[in-house]
Amino acid sequence: MADIETDVLIIGTGPAGSACAALLASYGIENMAINRYRWLANTPRAHITNQRTMEVLRDLGRDVEDEAYLFATHQELMGENVFCTSLAGEEIGRMKSWGMHPLSRAEHQLSSPSHMNDLPQTFMEPLLFKTACSRGTQARMSTEYLSHRQDEDGVTTTCRDRLTGRELTIRSKYLIGADGGNSKVAEDAGLSFEGRMGVGGSMNILFKADLTRYVAHRPSVLYWVVQPGADVGGIGMGLVRMVRPWNEWLIVWGYDINQPAPEVDTAFATKVVRDLVGEPDLPVEIQSVSTWTVNNMYATTMQSGRVFCMGDATHRHPPSNGLGSNTSIQDAFNLAWKLSLVLKGKAGPRLLDSYQQERAPVAKQIVTRANKSIEEFGPIFKALGLLDSIDPVKMQQNMDARCDDTPAAEEQRAAIRKAIAAKVYEFDAHGVEMNQRYVSDAVVTGGQPAPAFEKDAELHYQPTTWPGARLPHAWLFAQDGSRLSTLDLCGKGRFTVLTGIGGHGGVEAAGQLWAELGLDIAAHVIGPRQVWQDLHGDWARQREVSDSGIVLVRPDHHVCWRSEAAAADPLAELRRALTSILAL
Repeated sequence: MADIETDVLIIGTGPAGSACAALLASYGIENMAINRYRWLANTPRAHITNQRTMEVLRDLGRDVEDEAYLFATHQELMGENVFCTSLAGEEIGRMKSWGMHPLSRAEHQLSSPSHMNDLPQTFMEPLLFKTACSRGTQARMSTEYLSHRQDEDGVTTTCRDRLTGRELTIRSKYLIGADGGNSKVAEDAGLSFEGRMGVGGSMNILFKADLTRYVAHRPSVLYWVVQPGADVGGIGMGLVRMVRPWNEWLIVWGYDINQPAPEVDTAFATKVVRDLVGEPDLPVEIQSVSTWTVNNMYATTMQSGRVFCMGDATHRHPPSNGLGSNTSIQDAFNLAWKLSLVLKGKAGPRLLDSYQQERAPVAKQIVTRANKSIEEFGPIFKALGLLDSIDPVKMQQNMDARCDDTPAAEEQRAAIRKAIAAKVYEFDAHGVEMNQRYVSDAVVTGGQPAPAFEKDAELHYQPTTWPGARLPHAWLFAQDGSRLSTLDLCGKGRFTVLTGIGGHGGVEAAGQLWAELGLDIAAHVIGPRQVWQDLHGDWARQREVSDSGIVLVRPDHHVCWRSEAAAADPLAELRRALTSILAL
């Protein structure tokens, strides 16, 4: 007999685990989350929060989304990505990032009702954890996962109470491993991985200092400092990252992964800070120092029977592109509604297989992208002449040469501009964040080919209602002048039918299937004199079906089936699609 019983046990309370707990609790699913530590994140590791993640928070409730904005650094202060010799020294160049270039900003505004921001993990985790616990999640801190054993009916997990040393067992129908980059759950479940861990070493120095006079005129999240000869990074490059404007910061610098991790005392950390800032007497308050490894590994399997893994447990990569916590939260958004419907008896267990089908390719994509982004610093170093010598004096001379009045210097300046501009693939890769198109058994395409990407798929989001893609955002208006997004009509753990005038048969079919399947299906007719009107015409331009057509949307905002025009028997068509998706 187990000490505790629950429907879903979640190991880990990071972004993935807490998001999953919050979503399951919102869907009315009994769950428990455990954490081997006494509290949540104590350092602001993850921070870039993209639009897709904010849409997940919006789905949890406007109060959740609004609280995130309350504590976040807003997008307007994120975007001047600076390359310099020190914060007080010479600026080499900069680029508008994170949707702050006017063209990119327009794309961001057209793509989502939500806004990108910078929300450190020390704020994101408590928000998600609080949401989970307030809605019914049972939580145990200082509780360490030891092992699990699964059978046909569930999973028995053995844990240790780190306060008493006592072992306890928890019986659950499903187990979720959200226990980070060294996941023991993934190891015990025998999940398969590609890539390798420990391809590089880095150190974080968290500190407080008022740097307003160096940064307020060029607000940014990231300041890249190039100092030939400095004991910072492999090439003499360190990162000064804003945590809270403009007095809380994080410095990242590298070390040789083939050597033992360095031991850094307060005096050394203070020197690094002052060197990178460029102010020898800067008052500095060192908060903490920690080391970590750069990884390049992703799971090819994310499920073993009743055990699922998500977050850093399945995609392990450097923080480039700011994809870590975002992908983790979106893993949870994908799995939670599926678990909910299976546990409620509204879907067959095979629906759960689609989690791996859909999210494993995303894990590979973002790990590959993040590591490639590191490589893409190479052209900047080359253009600055930092790869031509290991002599700091010569390296500095090569950098200084860009200021000369010579044809070679002009070519060098052009190369520097080109290399910095190319970093858009790391610092403004909107397509990487928004273009996921699922191919799985939980999507019915009817043989429709996926539309080709007309622009660079990594840089630009392309809206489409092709089954598998995220539902496009468009503002809709009520008679009283209020507005909401097409995304706001969907989600909340239910399927949604979107149609226009002429599609009332689809609405009636949704109502019949609600009664027949016991499945919560919302249905909306969008058009003139309807509850919601497409006054800008944006939805009509993006929906890719006629007024009588149907777009069926899953609880995670992804289109799962569509009919381009009214079917002869809309009930039969919708029933066929839903029973296939739900594995009934």
